[in-house]
Parts: sequence; C-alpha cells; structure tokens
Amino acid sequence: MRHFDLSPLYRSTVGFDRLFSMLDNAGNESNTGYPPYNIELTGDNAYRITMAVAGFAEDDLSIESKEQILVVKGDKQVEEEEEGRILHRGIAARAFERRFQLADHVEVRGASLKNGLLHIDLVREIPEAMKPRKIEIRNANEADKQIEATAA
Repeated sequence: MRHFDLSPLYRSTVGFDRLFSMLDNAGNESNTGYPPYNIELTGDNAYRITMAVAGFAEDDLSIESKEQILVVKGDKQVEEEEEGRILHRGIAARAFERRFQLADHVEVRGASLKNGLLHIDLVREIPEAMKPRKIEIRNANEADKQIEATAA
C-alpha cells in the first residue's frame, strides 16, 4: 500500500487533526484476522460486536473504551496439562488486541461472555441539541401585526 504524506495539509487546516491521524493509522494496522468478529445492527441506534474467543475466560479478557476507540485484549495464561500431553493444539490461545474506531456519540453499554463468544453492546445516543428540530414558519402578515401591537 502506498503511503501519503499529509504534513502539508496540517499547516493549512484547522480541526481536522483526528481525521488525518485516522488516515495515517489506517495503513499501519496489522490486520491478522484473529479473533474473528461480527458487527451487527440490533436496533435503530444499537449495535453489537461479537468476537469468537474460544478458550478465554472472563479474567483473560479486558475491554477498554477511550477517546472513541474500543480496545479488546485477550491474554490467556497457558496452564500445563496434568493428565495428558496435547498431541495437536487447534484451539488458538495466543494473545490478541483488537481495536475498533467508534463514531461520535457511541457508548459501550455492556459486555457478556457466553459459549466462547464475547458480546459487546453499543448504543449511539445523539444529544438533544444535535438532533434535528422543526422550525415553525409563520405568515409574514401575522408577524407584522405582532410587531405593531408591541410598538403601540
């Protein structure tokens, strides 16, 4: 992939720092595909990330949300098998770190681990001040009458 030098744009723009840093980091991510995950739309403003983390316990996983980045880490402590030797290890138990860029006003509501699947529930809550609102259109003649009545 080609690398683009965005430094000239930093000098001539204001307020786009986050956008440029996202573009810079897009090429730097090592996307190993582990662990696999799904992103689902569960409602109008509700989302769910489901990650396949077979073999990991709740204590082996950590979820952190900071500055619109959701970081899911897994670090399994490998225990020695007492009863027998493992002849083939097909269930991955390697450490991982998966990052998700969250949109504005998206908050993590909770997480659960069930049957080897980690479910992270997200909700987008737009503040009232940013929601669209309807502006009433008044008749110009009525507005003039109200102005004349207050002036008299």
